[in-house]
Amino acid sequence: MNQISPSSKALDLARQVLRIEADAVLALAERIDRAFLQALALILNCHGRVIVSGMGKSGHVGRKIASTLSSTGTPAYFVHPAEASHGDLGMITRDDVLIAISNSGESAELLTIVPIVKRLGAKLISMTGKAHSSLAVESDVHLDAAVALEACPLNLAPTASTTAVLALGDALAVALLDSRGFGAADFARSHPGGTIGRRLLTHVSDVMRAGPALPVVVPETGVPDAILEISRGGIGMTNVLTPERRLTGIITDGDLRRAFAKGLDLRLLVAADIMSRGPRAITPERLAVEAVEMMEQHKINQLPVVDDSGILVGALNMHDLFRAKVI
Repeated sequence: MNQISPSSKALDLARQVLRIEADAVLALAERIDRAFLQALALILNCHGRVIVSGMGKSGHVGRKIASTLSSTGTPAYFVHPAEASHGDLGMITRDDVLIAISNSGESAELLTIVPIVKRLGAKLISMTGKAHSSLAVESDVHLDAAVALEACPLNLAPTASTTAVLALGDALAVALLDSRGFGAADFARSHPGGTIGRRLLTHVSDVMRAGPALPVVVPETGVPDAILEISRGGIGMTNVLTPERRLTGIITDGDLRRAFAKGLDLRLLVAADIMSRGPRAITPERLAVEAVEMMEQHKINQLPVVDDSGILVGALNMHDLFRAKVI
């Protein structure tokens, strides 16, 4: 079988596509006006859900817009306009806002359901490339998503136009996010299953070692016994505590190496002789990702965990964070 090799102009064409689509998005920024604020107001004052609808490529983009809205604090779902004419209109209520997407603004499937949606009392936001199209005229708010040309060399395949609508949907979602005061904790609640959720929902208390697993010695403990405690703990360090269990220092593998390099006889020393005093520590309610940031910033591999009174309650190392998939 003969293999097809790309022509020499393929890279030039690819760069041209990216420039055309980038220019289409930048042009939108210059046209954002009061209509965008009106669309925001309709959604913010909506007592129901946001329904997104569109045919073909506009439908694919609409699904992504609905997903982005839902994950950023604006409950939304996608309804296929053709299916809506065969029963799915029952999913739309008078309290909802419909975002209808059509580059031409003349999509027959959308224009079929628009009068019914309006009779219900739901509000209509349209995203089209034709400000005087039937869909734009029928809508309560029209968002102009027109592009100068498609990135397709034939100026036919939806390319720049779908990119522009996708960006406009993102702009709407982010503006709504900000208006609602939607924060990182809110975002985490809607993303509990993946990396984002682990980073925003996992706290130090969920990862740290505590109880009998915690390596501890007192300042008077002999260094040989401290070494045994480091080995038992398995996190490359032991905490050094006062009688009140306040953290006064730690002994790490590095502390042992430095003492050995000085020619000290470790058999004759106690923990207080070689420990690192005033070690960095973290509280259990902090996010585990903050522990990662602290370790990376200060180039350390272990962290004691203390309460607000300085009482030791746990400890962790970088491997614990790896296992929790925070890193």
